[in-house]
Amino acid sequence: MDFRKIIRLYYDYVVPCYTKTPLVLERGRGTRVWDSHGDEYLDFFPGWAVSGLGHCHKRVTEAIKRQSEQLIHVSNNYYHELQGVLAEQVIRHSFPGKVFFCNSGAEANEAAFKLVRKLGNPSRHEIITIERSFHGRTLSAIAATGQKKYQEGFEPLMPGFVNIPFNDFAALERAITPRTVAIMLEPIQGEGGIRVADAQYLSSVRRLCNDKKIYLILDEVQTGMGRTGRMFCYKNYGIEPDIMTLAKSLGGGFPIGAMVARKEIADTLQPGTHATTFGGSPLACAAALAVFEAIEKEKLLNNTVITGSYLFKKLNELKKKHRVIKEVRGMALMAGVELEVEGKNIYEECLKRKLLINCTQGNVLRLMPPLVVKEKEIDRAIQILDEVLAAQSESGLNIK
Repeated sequence: MDFRKIIRLYYDYVVPCYTKTPLVLERGRGTRVWDSHGDEYLDFFPGWAVSGLGHCHKRVTEAIKRQSEQLIHVSNNYYHELQGVLAEQVIRHSFPGKVFFCNSGAEANEAAFKLVRKLGNPSRHEIITIERSFHGRTLSAIAATGQKKYQEGFEPLMPGFVNIPFNDFAALERAITPRTVAIMLEPIQGEGGIRVADAQYLSSVRRLCNDKKIYLILDEVQTGMGRTGRMFCYKNYGIEPDIMTLAKSLGGGFPIGAMVARKEIADTLQPGTHATTFGGSPLACAAALAVFEAIEKEKLLNNTVITGSYLFKKLNELKKKHRVIKEVRGMALMAGVELEVEGKNIYEECLKRKLLINCTQGNVLRLMPPLVVKEKEIDRAIQILDEVLAAQSESGLNIK
């Protein structure tokens, strides 16, 4: 179909709730995608970090093909093998508990909210969350999210969420009241600008939760499934949460989310208290099992550590070269480059040079290449960034 006709279809029939880039993508493989004109792009932010194994990983596509010919969907009132096997895999790689499957990160977080409210009912219902956090687009998820731009126009917000600064343990201590039932945070804030939790801070939070009998919820929707060199990011900190939420890379491109809860609290959600129509379908579970298989058999955690170290080495070299770069931060293949200027032009110029990245918080470039990325592909991305930053500098960047 003609490029302009596709754009027109969106204009006429699709709700315009996304900022659109004039790019019609037709196919993808690994770190590459191709548009409707046949042009090839290096994708360092694949599917908003959903395609953690890259586009159309062979194990995932083959698993989906096989399962689609056998059984696509079955009611959660019945059993099917793959959901049980996938739950076992999640627990084997995380902590003793049980899993609720859904379709997205927002849904996984909703399940976590309902679980802790049920646990604390009726006197304890408040959940402490963090400034600059992002937990999804549902009404309760935006109330939990520590960014006003996602809340504007949807007031009054759902009550029961208290927002505090990140990495500020004293603020957490002050925020706790007899109504507090949980604290929820991302070990690395993604939408918040790739802000990393301090190790001492997370350890202190865990101890405080134990002392106060408060539940620790870790939102690993973006950090989970190998992104930080461990299957789940919390393993880098030597702690365990009471509840963890997953989505994005869990299905290798296929929609699936999960809430993982410690065994002693998971059974609080009895029949009738929570449910989903599509969550944990045979097709979604087949895709997610293929992701676990690929990570293990292809040693992708090791690759993530090696290539992640290389990525940060090259980004820090760029920082020394370009004074417009204020800070490079992140972990493994989750990198943020904070600029002294707005990042929109940088993003757009990278797009023109066939590199897909993301800009969040106005001035933070976000690079999250798939776990299969190679050093030569990192070299190409760094070369493009270098060229763009040099060209922008020559044209007179207004550095603060």
